[in-house]
Amino acid sequence: MRRKLVSMALASVLTAAFFAGCGKAADDAGDNGNTTNDGNGTDSGTSVENAGGTEHGGTGTAAGSGAASGGSVYYLNFKPEQNDAWQELAELYTEQTGTEVVVITAADGTYEQTLKSEIAKTEAPTLFQVNGPVGLANWEDYCMDLSGSELYSHLTSGDYALKNDAGEVAGIAYVIETYGIIYNKKILEDYCTLENAVIGTPEEIDDFDTLKAVADDIQARREEINDTFGYELKGAFTSAGMDNSSDWRFKTHLANLPIYYEYRDRGIDSTDAIEGTYLNQYKQIWDLYLTDATCEPGLLSSKTGDESESEFGMEEAVFYQNGTWEYGNLTNPDNGYLVAAEDMSMMPVYIGVEGEENQGLCTGSENYWCVNSQASPEDQQATLDFLNWVITSDEGRDSMANDMGFTTPFDTFGEEYTADNVFIRADAAYTAAGKIPVTWNFSTIPSETWKDGVGSALLEYAQGTGSWDAVVTAFVDGWASEYAAAHE
Repeated sequence: MRRKLVSMALASVLTAAFFAGCGKAADDAGDNGNTTNDGNGTDSGTSVENAGGTEHGGTGTAAGSGAASGGSVYYLNFKPEQNDAWQELAELYTEQTGTEVVVITAADGTYEQTLKSEIAKTEAPTLFQVNGPVGLANWEDYCMDLSGSELYSHLTSGDYALKNDAGEVAGIAYVIETYGIIYNKKILEDYCTLENAVIGTPEEIDDFDTLKAVADDIQARREEINDTFGYELKGAFTSAGMDNSSDWRFKTHLANLPIYYEYRDRGIDSTDAIEGTYLNQYKQIWDLYLTDATCEPGLLSSKTGDESESEFGMEEAVFYQNGTWEYGNLTNPDNGYLVAAEDMSMMPVYIGVEGEENQGLCTGSENYWCVNSQASPEDQQATLDFLNWVITSDEGRDSMANDMGFTTPFDTFGEEYTADNVFIRADAAYTAAGKIPVTWNFSTIPSETWKDGVGSALLEYAQGTGSWDAVVTAFVDGWASEYAAAHE
């Protein structure tokens, strides 16, 4: 979850990068390129966008641990923000073992279409990922049974294994992530010292009504706060951008809340027909994001994820819905952000459900490794060897914990390989306090088309060109039709 917008560069640059890094040739690379972080100063590395891609050839030499298979590895990575770390690991593993490893990173929002293109090629990915049961349904024929693998044996819980209808382990989660409302503790604590502040401490925010009262007050008193404490606040919340680099936060992650509470009430974990019981609560949190924000709702169609991140990083907003994966971006010195790590924390996304003061953060995974069942046995073994090295070697564990900032579900990660991430610590504190984590049920959303329909309706409502009834229709009727289409 989630992710920097990827830009394109010259195909020749990509080709050179492949030869320099891993010795792989780039074929039909017109849509590929080196990516940048939209001016924020970080490089997301090599990416694949749309249906273009690369044809890979050659095998590594058997030298050292992991090279006995004689195969090679091609990993189609889902997360652009971790591209650099994966490239470094691939290069290091190749140096140590002689096994050739290529990591290609799909551009933001294009993973499914990139996988469709790449999987059809002669040198297809040997390692890819799906986001849960719905994603697995599309790729089950390409997922090797991992139940007998060493990788599976290191899972701390069978809950992190994604199984198909036959009971085979088709995917293994490799990162457990958390999202909620990131907030600036320093600004919020300063606000609490103002006369007639709604709260005395940030910890008093434990339901929607309190969150709304605080956000409304901050929005109304921006100039007073700025004059008193020297900030340059533009709004309580960052912009709820509906550009495709940002809209997933609302049509997927925010939409998870009404899905979660409906599933909880009905005692189910999936459905062919969502009832929309909590869509009024979905509306009121969306309304809050629109009214108490850094920009007018009419501008949201062009607002990007990078802009929202920057607004929070530059202390122009107090609240920012996002996840643990944002920690690296917000603390990257190259971005020049003003917010300090110790001044950030995360609270649950409150939407106004009875008893939500006992709610924790949204915690789960939509990142499951799958090994291509149609790859050669040599490449399959090389891929499994590489993954085992990643989760057991000092270099691999250090990269996943410290460079990528992952919380992993493997028993090989002790205290020395725990990510230093204030958002992860916030999640642990909520759990220790007995708060109930919100599970990731958006993996049961029937299709990307459903998400796009909800996103379009949300945007039209925000712009005043559509009604909330249209959002309800997209959510409820769209779910039923898309589920039916997927199960014809």
